Amino acid sequence: MSTVFTKIIEGELPGRFVWKDERAVAFLSIQPLTTGHVLVVPREEVDHWVDLPADLTGHLMAVSQTIGKAIDAAFEPRRVGLMIQGFEVPHTHLHVWPTDSIEEFSFDQVDRDPDPAGMDRAAASIRQALLDAGHREAEGTEG
Repeated sequence: MSTVFTKIIEGELPGRFVWKDERAVAFLSIQPLTTGHVLVVPREEVDHWVDLPADLTGHLMAVSQTIGKAIDAAFEPRRVGLMIQGFEVPHTHLHVWPTDSIEEFSFDQVDRDPDPAGMDRAAASIRQALLDAGHREAEGTEG
């Protein structure tokens, strides 16, 4: 049975994508810790990150760092957070988000009803920062 992330990747469920390549995608979290919270997800369904092939782990980290730099440029936070938590969906995913405090690392603080227009603006800002940095993987991810 496909995970919810595979359904998003395959277009069966909607997603606000900011990155697509052959091995990974990145889209906004529907329950963000802060505005601009992105999930970096391998196309391949692997439940636990320790089971990822080493080359895929490296690719996901590189994509996460690239997304993190775009988030930093778009939102100018004090830090960009990175976390691999993996309890809510059995498909490896890396959380990357703009953060100004350690309190924003708590999943008890997620926004369960984020403003759709605000999410669209956040995705557009991250996409534009990626494009400005020369990352064509952001092309064609809108809408």
